[in-house]
Amino acid sequence: MKLSEIKEILPTLSNVEFQLENGIFVPEHFHVTEIGIITKHFIDCGGTIRKEKVINFQLWNANDLEHRLKPAKLLNIIKLSEEKLGIEDAEIEVEYQAETIGKYDLDFNGNHFVLKNKQTACLANDACDIPAEKQKIQLSELNNACCTPNSGCC
Repeated sequence: MKLSEIKEILPTLSNVEFQLENGIFVPEHFHVTEIGIITKHFIDCGGTIRKEKVINFQLWNANDLEHRLKPAKLLNIIKLSEEKLGIEDAEIEVEYQAETIGKYDLDFNGNHFVLKNKQTACLANDACDIPAEKQKIQLSELNNACCTPNSGCC
């Protein structure tokens, strides 16, 4: 989800709710402790230099059980970060503390925001000689491609 999308969604909500992909909700007393720009400048295993830029939201649970972040307040924090940091429209990455700090993509399911699990991947498959994943099929799906007993094909 891009920053422009969350800015369109927030005014339509009465509450800001985040849910992990496994269905567990972030406690409703969470704080957005940071909004910023993260730039990653790196080289992949194939030697290609790459640059990525994401807008980072950091969610934190405090002992402040009475805290509730309203959509207008989050929208104001976003606008302030755009003004002060020069944030432009980009994909949002959310940091959230579980066993360790997790990084998530952001989605919206029509009711609340969903923290989507991120996966690592090789960006230079051709340089690493990683074989393509083979298609898995059931033998029963082969129909007449196999010999049957007494068919005379063997």
